[in-house]
Amino acid sequence: MQKICIRGISFDNVNMSEALALAEVALAGENASAVFTPNAEIAQLAAEDPEIKKILNRADILLPDGAGVVLASKILKTPLKEKVAGVDFGENILALAAKKAHSVYFLGGKPTVAEAAAANMKLKFPSLSVVGTHDGYFEKHGTENDAVIEAINASGAEILFVCL
Repeated sequence: MQKICIRGISFDNVNMSEALALAEVALAGENASAVFTPNAEIAQLAAEDPEIKKILNRADILLPDGAGVVLASKILKTPLKEKVAGVDFGENILALAAKKAHSVYFLGGKPTVAEAAAANMKLKFPSLSVVGTHDGYFEKHGTENDAVIEAINASGAEILFVCL
């Protein structure tokens, strides 16, 4: 798979179908995989913060979310195939999870947002197995953070859907 480097971030040069195929392979594997969908604003943050850039470049799948990222690739004469919007990719992953009986945990947003998102996705995909939710307002370090991690691990989720 070809990577396209923009501002030091190595994006996967895939279309939506190819991105979903990569995710399906990752789901079939034994190890955890990370998928990130940075847009131009996140790319700018990564350009300014080496730690964010390092985290993004460790992703198993890094998708170009945003017209700005795709435009930058064209300006650099290394065009990406297309924008792979995180919201569309995420919904497709949830459809796949429902179809293939993968369990999902929703993490992020203000209190009640993860629960509402999970409920909405259950309406859209009735066979979706949601095994837990938690808002995104908890300590980065400390006992509350540990408790959230323990809850996620105890849920048995195969997919951790994070929107912070």
